[in-house]
Amino acid sequence: MATRATKTTSKTAAKAETDAAAVKTATKTTVKSTTKSASAGKSAVKTRKTTPAAPPEPAETVLSLSVQYNVAEQVRLPRWRLRRWVAQALAALEGPAGASFTLRLVGAAEGRRLNRDFRERDYATNVLTFEYGADPAGTVHGDIVICVPVLVREAKEQKKPFLNHAAHLVIHATLHALGYDHLDPEQEAEMEALEIEILARMAIPDPYQVS
Repeated sequence: MATRATKTTSKTAAKAETDAAAVKTATKTTVKSTTKSASAGKSAVKTRKTTPAAPPEPAETVLSLSVQYNVAEQVRLPRWRLRRWVAQALAALEGPAGASFTLRLVGAAEGRRLNRDFRERDYATNVLTFEYGADPAGTVHGDIVICVPVLVREAKEQKKPFLNHAAHLVIHATLHALGYDHLDPEQEAEMEALEIEILARMAIPDPYQVS
């Protein structure tokens, strides 16, 4: 699997959960209080039944995505599809306040050159991520480069649908841009589990179960 072109420490993924137990308890307390006031006698003033406030929803990450095509893949990989995949990865996490990414689709020559120049490996790899961290406003910046010929070859070799493998690479790269990595077994297990979970929400099978 692809690696980042820059090194960072990994972050811990966190999911936003609704505190259902707190809401349930608050509802019971309100109903009980109202019942007691109503049965206290004619002079009692009924307490207005109130609906407990739901916990605030986690703020969505504001996404700015620029897509560049150095290969003719606008039909299979239109901007809206690529954006949806990146957004799926951001939505699965308590992401940053904002994310500003450039996603570039390239051929074998450019993919090889970038991998050689930035990673000193003289071959085209499937995806490269350039992570630049967050600005003072909390917006994370990064570049993602996907080498389409490698993507096509891997999908055939692994007997996966083209779009399933493309979605996996985009999500994998997005997690890298957010600081996740797979430099050791623990980091690798955490990152793979996140990828599997995000893809499952899109009805895409576990990409690491190769037939």
